[in-house]
Amino acid sequence: MLTTKQKAKILTNYRVHDKDTGSPEAQIALFTEEIEHLAKHLKKHAKDNSSKIGLLKMVAKRKRLLDYLKREDLKRHAAIIKKLDLGK
Repeated sequence: MLTTKQKAKILTNYRVHDKDTGSPEAQIALFTEEIEHLAKHLKKHAKDNSSKIGLLKMVAKRKRLLDYLKREDLKRHAAIIKKLDLGK
């Protein structure tokens, strides 16, 4: 889990406007950070199946958000991919 301070820091870097917490870019950035955190956890605790399931759900949700953004605005999609270095 990310702390409130960590979330606020991520949101300041990726938000579209001052009070933005729900734009696809902000959500994708938060999911990416959570995914990295869980991936590190699973390297130490490979048999933690509940965390593994949570990780897979987060990856799927991030993929859906990326697909939505790609359909709606290709420039914003390309920008967030490049900014987060997702390599797509």
